[in-house]
Amino acid sequence: MSYWRRWLSRSRYRGRWREMVHRSALTLKLLTYAPTGAIIAAPTTSLPEQIGGERNWDYRCVWIRDAAFCVYALLRLGFTEEAEAFMDFLAEHVHRDASELTSSTGPLQIMYGIDGGREMTERELPHLEGYRGSAPVRVGNDAVKQRQLDIYGALIDSLYLYDKWGQPLSSAHWDRITVLVDWVCSYWDQPDEGIWETRGGRRNFLYSRLMCWVAIERAMRLAQHRGLPADMVRWSRARDAIYHRIMEHGWSEQRQAFVQYEDSDVLDASMLMMPLAKFVSPTDPKWLATLDALGDDLVSDSLVYRYDPQASPDGLRGEEGTFSICSFWYVEALARAGRLDEARLAFEKMLTYANHVGLYAEEIGHTGEQCGNFPQAFTHLALISAAFDLDRALG
Repeated sequence: MSYWRRWLSRSRYRGRWREMVHRSALTLKLLTYAPTGAIIAAPTTSLPEQIGGERNWDYRCVWIRDAAFCVYALLRLGFTEEAEAFMDFLAEHVHRDASELTSSTGPLQIMYGIDGGREMTERELPHLEGYRGSAPVRVGNDAVKQRQLDIYGALIDSLYLYDKWGQPLSSAHWDRITVLVDWVCSYWDQPDEGIWETRGGRRNFLYSRLMCWVAIERAMRLAQHRGLPADMVRWSRARDAIYHRIMEHGWSEQRQAFVQYEDSDVLDASMLMMPLAKFVSPTDPKWLATLDALGDDLVSDSLVYRYDPQASPDGLRGEEGTFSICSFWYVEALARAGRLDEARLAFEKMLTYANHVGLYAEEIGHTGEQCGNFPQAFTHLALISAAFDLDRALG
């Protein structure tokens, strides 16, 4: 107990909801594998997103996206040692892929083992009936074969923040970043499976475009701040091309909103990241219209669904609950738009869905139950970020 008290004493957070923020920080710390610095998405496999359904996945891996977001949350609280350990994990196990994988998936896998292993073959265990009969039980995850372009934005943003709030990046780190950014400049306009790892085929997902923009923009900031060598002409050309592509093909006049994939009318809660990633002003008229549209279509009593599987088939049967990271993103988007009463109400409602020790799974079901793998890093890092921004906005 004294160890954890000493560890928490390093936190810089002094705002509202401190107990829940620190509980979430402890959760992220406990999801870290000390020997390598790896941060896993969740410590469980096959806890169902719907009781009796087939949406049962193995999350006991290091997702680049999830771990990068964790680093961001920990850095905001002042836990730089954990961020440094993850940087070491990247240097030792991940960046070596930059010249080894093909352009079909990208220079990085989307996930790795806690020891840096790359073999994640998904298989079913038919001798296990699953949680409350929710079969199949799976180990491994075939999503490892997917192309997910958004991971480069999440990763490079976390490296940018580590350079800003932690330690300056080394020359070796910068060399690897330039390889990644050059690749993004070449392949940002390719279809992919997206942040939600859909199994219904590749699309031109807007969130993937957004995070490719983030990857290039943050790298340019780093280069300018540190005077580092970079092909700024090429990078700025690609960054601007992505911006125009999103504005021209990602906006639906019919829905008056930014949409899930290009030239569609389908809404997606991942668009809540647009102002959070500083792509668009949180008070831009187009963004405020999008926020209202998401509130009408995907928000139920402050809880947020990530998308409508009926409108956008994802290749899987069954339904799912509201997605908790999206609910906390919604709080942040409301706060940044100046709708503080709504943001505070939504945030404090979300706090009531935690279990008796303040932990969250991936989703919240129709009757308020925890669904999906547990505890989920995504949910806890988003809670930290939402609390941080809302507390600052409230003053």
